[in-house]
Amino acid sequence: MLQSSWLEAFIAFAEHVNFTHAAKALHLSQPALHVQIQRLSEAVGVPLYIRQGRRLQLTEAGIELLAHAREQRERSAEVLDRLRSGSAKGTVRLSAGSGAYLYLLGPAIRAFRRASKARLTLQQHDQSGTIAALRSGSAQLGVAMLDEIPAGMHAQRLLRVPQVLVMPRRHPLACKRSVRITDLAQQALILPPEGRPQRAALSQALMSKDVPHTVAVEATGWHLVLHFVQLGLGLTVVNGCCQLPRGLVARPLTELPAVAYYVLSREAATASPDVALLRRMLVEHTPRTFAIA
Repeated sequence: MLQSSWLEAFIAFAEHVNFTHAAKALHLSQPALHVQIQRLSEAVGVPLYIRQGRRLQLTEAGIELLAHAREQRERSAEVLDRLRSGSAKGTVRLSAGSGAYLYLLGPAIRAFRRASKARLTLQQHDQSGTIAALRSGSAQLGVAMLDEIPAGMHAQRLLRVPQVLVMPRRHPLACKRSVRITDLAQQALILPPEGRPQRAALSQALMSKDVPHTVAVEATGWHLVLHFVQLGLGLTVVNGCCQLPRGLVARPLTELPAVAYYVLSREAATASPDVALLRRMLVEHTPRTFAIA
């Protein structure tokens, strides 16, 4: 039997991954916290964390247990609310990137707010951060671009969007209906930092065609790279759902594959009615088509 006090102690420990800070947050001594985490680990039967040099790190079992502990705490809080006031005001936590919030999810979030009184927390993470937030239970739903479905995740595709080249309206390439990778030769490009999936895919495409180019600016976030294009610093490649600032146009890059957005949740998670409602709103209200200026 997993005692609620052990689970609460583990949540605090997992959020700090440090016994000193977690004990202080719980107003416990470090030895007392050690005992609770040890008893929890013994009850589960597997290690919940490991030491990497001077740092502690949750194991896969620890991450899964953290998600379970957070879910149990939320269910308990909702039961208490219902007993005390006759109704329960749940919490829904959604993780997505800034571009998804800006250009895709607004209608669904507005529809959810009109239909539910639940507390809605919007977390901003990239793809890997969203998956990590779901696995640890800090988010209940996530929206991310995916090439393949991560293990342990339930995924439902929301839409596919083309990748487009964005440029000033008077740029020579703006006269084309679509552009090819070879059209980027000798162009100054505004790109995400090295290691980002979109940067890797574009770099691979440029290398495969032996296309010479320069990186004018490295920036993160669609709104920021579009701002730099507007300033005249170079061209960029974004998803076709992005709304363009005045003076810019987009043309499809026919040799780059369309990207798919999915709504994600843990397979093992128990969805509350409010979480299920937000998922439905995301599916029903996310735009499916976009005009390319």
